[in-house]
Amino acid sequence: MVQLLDLHGQPIKAAPRMRVSDTAHRAASMRARELASWMPLLGSADSDLLSELPTLVSRSRDLTRNHGVAAGAIQTLVDNVIGTGLRLAAIPDYRALGKTKEWADDWARLVETEWRSWAESTECDAANALTFAGMTALVFRSSIVNGEALALPLWLDQRGTRYATTLQLVEGDRLSNPAGRQDGKTMRSGIEIDMYGAAVAYHIRKNHPGDAYMGYGMDAQDWERVSTRTEFGRLRVLHIHDKERTGQHRGKPLLTSIMPMFKMLDHYERSELQAAVVNAMIAAFIETPLDGEAIGEMFGGSVDDYLAARNEWDIRLQGGSIIPVFPGDKVAPFTPSRPNSGYGQFVENVLRHIGAGLNMPFELLMKDFSKTNYSSARAALLEAWRYFNARRQWMATYWAKPVYELWLEEAINKGIVDAPDFYERRAAWTRCKWIGPGRGWVDPVKEAKAAHLRMQIGLSTLEDECAAQGLDWEEVLEQLAREKAKIMELGLSINDVNSILTTADPSESDNEGK
Repeated sequence: MVQLLDLHGQPIKAAPRMRVSDTAHRAASMRARELASWMPLLGSADSDLLSELPTLVSRSRDLTRNHGVAAGAIQTLVDNVIGTGLRLAAIPDYRALGKTKEWADDWARLVETEWRSWAESTECDAANALTFAGMTALVFRSSIVNGEALALPLWLDQRGTRYATTLQLVEGDRLSNPAGRQDGKTMRSGIEIDMYGAAVAYHIRKNHPGDAYMGYGMDAQDWERVSTRTEFGRLRVLHIHDKERTGQHRGKPLLTSIMPMFKMLDHYERSELQAAVVNAMIAAFIETPLDGEAIGEMFGGSVDDYLAARNEWDIRLQGGSIIPVFPGDKVAPFTPSRPNSGYGQFVENVLRHIGAGLNMPFELLMKDFSKTNYSSARAALLEAWRYFNARRQWMATYWAKPVYELWLEEAINKGIVDAPDFYERRAAWTRCKWIGPGRGWVDPVKEAKAAHLRMQIGLSTLEDECAAQGLDWEEVLEQLAREKAKIMELGLSINDVNSILTTADPSESDNEGK
């Protein structure tokens, strides 16, 4: 075997082979044709978002105002996550408080009754316009469309109402740096932060920047600095927004990732519709064998005279009509190419991508279940409900529970609710659940049987099943007891009532659902 040696008599090593790629990860390649021009910015959460947030918000609002599918998607989210409102179920931690379950039930009933007296009136709104349910729906809608919602808990005891705690909703546009100051280490788009990134104060403009009477001048006096908490720890600002990255201090609209696709779909649909309308207005063409020179000679060298004569020739296409034409002319049928034969399938595919970006199945996005069966519809709705439940829990954690704590603190301090050592055991006293709108049924008979079976084998409880339908299990049992007492009072039996209510064999529903 022949081997090459160097000056020292050592074998010469083979030269290292050149790497085929310029990077270990092909996704980081700067030479690949499909990736060479892909150079996105690499910034912090705030630097990537804050400068572009006004544009994203304005475009999100425009889509919601002017695109039916976008408006419908937002309303679907509000209906399924919030519905008619979140219902309080107080659950004090009686074990931590050294109490009994019976005491906890009685205390919870009192608190829920008092809460309803405040939340179901407009006294909870500083503008005296919305109930707590209405404010909750508006806060959630704002968090979707604008990316965030802002509320200021106020103490308005001069109104003479039973509770002085009220809430003022503020649009996020008013949260900005005073007098147009640049963002810095301690100021992020109107939010004053400390060295750990926690919000210390919020700078809120006294008027909306879009109001016409504001003019173009900016004065530091146009803003008000609102501390996050009072000196004794009571919340003064509720900033509801979702965080996608560490260090993010403002929220972004839900439509952000699918906004370009939504807008292009809007352009395509309008163009296709306009083309179809124009095509529908054209019935036929009249063709002439004469060229321009022959037409000019016929009318003494003037083509304009010929066109004027044609314009005066009033012919309308009607059923059974005989249409006279000039010698040599013929009527040619018009065969439009719009609407495009692939229009429906193409739009449907785009909407499926949009639905994925909204965490919503296509069937729910378009309210169209005509092309799906029971199993597929149920699977799609279950996937959607995972997202709805997560959003509802998010709203309960960052909006409903803090408001409940603010109200309960006042009720306790006024002696309406008894809660010794409230500030030392705040978490135990304010423990609660929030019941949202019911999930509904695709096939009521099948799902009722499934709920009954789950309770029989111990996988669920009446409380869980009622909560899934937006009901309070105690109220359900109390209503059933009243109905049973009324039946006995009238001298009827349960079997008599069941025979009256039974109108069909439940098995028929099973056959229809297959």
